[in-house]
Order: sequence, then structure tokens, then C-alpha cells
Amino acid sequence: MLSKALGDAERDGAVVKNVCKLQKAPRITESEMVIVQDVAGLVDKLRGERLHAPAMVALFTGMRLGEVLALRWNRVDLEGKVIMVREALEPTKAHGIRFKPPKSKAGRRDITLPDTLVDALREHRRAVLELQMKLGAGRLPDDALLFSNLEGTPLQPSNVSSDWGDLAERIGAPGVTFHGLRHTHASQLIASGVDIVTISKRLGHAKPSVTLAIYAHMFHTDDSKAADAINAALRNS
Repeated sequence: MLSKALGDAERDGAVVKNVCKLQKAPRITESEMVIVQDVAGLVDKLRGERLHAPAMVALFTGMRLGEVLALRWNRVDLEGKVIMVREALEPTKAHGIRFKPPKSKAGRRDITLPDTLVDALREHRRAVLELQMKLGAGRLPDDALLFSNLEGTPLQPSNVSSDWGDLAERIGAPGVTFHGLRHTHASQLIASGVDIVTISKRLGHAKPSVTLAIYAHMFHTDDSKAADAINAALRNS
């Protein structure tokens, strides 16, 4: 990224030389992100916890934390079992937390929901409506955030991430970050044999090649299916 920026500056005459061309980028040791091994067990332990609903969304849609915290009720169709991702939260130094469009065209997507997540979101909505009544806050606006503070303003992503870390330790999932829930979702899809294009679209990646670059290590190396396909083709020829 720095090399590209300096390359543009060199072309525009802002700097004499792109010094990044003189030095190769250092190799970074890959470390595999910790994912949830017992998803059903984690779901049971999350019940009754404050972060139950947002964690369930991340775990069963693969949405990023900023996308989860930007979700509004008018973008959630519980009857149709679909979440429409149209915004994400972005913490900035100059403007604080702000809403922004997805970082790529692929980030603007509709995600089909499993029944367990639909049930969790129905329960969350009931709890939100009950709290509204207790506070005398009146009707819940259609564009209200799913996850907010009492004033209806967005939660701070860094605080949610930190709170999740404490919760993960307490419920026996040490090392699993909130972003690790997204990786867990991807690993579930891969293990279930879902094709890479579908996984890529669900995660909001710009290209399937991005998904492959991140999750290649999760795909089994057994290519027996390829041999079986060739055998079947020859039998039918």
C-alpha cells in the first residue's frame, strides 16, 4: 500500500523516488486465527448473555463487526429469513463513529438466515421492545439499530470487541475474537462442501480469489472427487 502511494507521488512529482522499490516487503509469519470448535456448545453458553444476539449474527452470517453493529431493523426480514447488508460502522479520529457504505460492491449483499438465528433475533427484538416499554420510549423506529445503547446511538466497536474477549474467556472459548466468529462461519461452510463462489458472496469478498487466499488451508487436499468425476464421465461416454 505504501509502495503504491509513493508510486503515485513519484508519478505526480511530489517525491523524487519511490524508496519502497529498493526494499522487498518482509515476510510475515502466518498464524491461523482461533475458531470455535464446538459451535452448538458455544450457542448454549451464549444464552442470556448481553452479546448473545450480535455474536449469533456474526457466527451464522459471517458478517464483520462493523456490519453487525450498523444493522437496522428495516434491513432484517425475519419472515423472509434475510439480512440486507447496506452499511458498516467506521470509527474515525475526526468524526467519531460514522456509518459508511460497504467497502466494495460485493459488500452490499443479502444473506439468508438459518432458523436458529431467526429465533435468536426474534427473541432479541422482544427484549428490545420490552425495554422500550419500560423506559416509556414509545414505538421502536423502523430504522432503529439492532444493537445500540439506551439512547439508540451506535455501540463502539472497540468496546464490543473487548467485551467479547472477556466473555469468550468466561464461557470457555479463550482466544476466539469476535472476528474469529466470522472465520468460524466460513469454516463451517467449507466443511459442509459449499462452493467457493457462494462462500465468497456470503462473506462479502470482492472476488472468490480473496476467499481462497484467506481460507485455502481449510480446504481438504483429497482430490478423489475429481477422479470420481472423470470416471463417471468416461462411463457415460
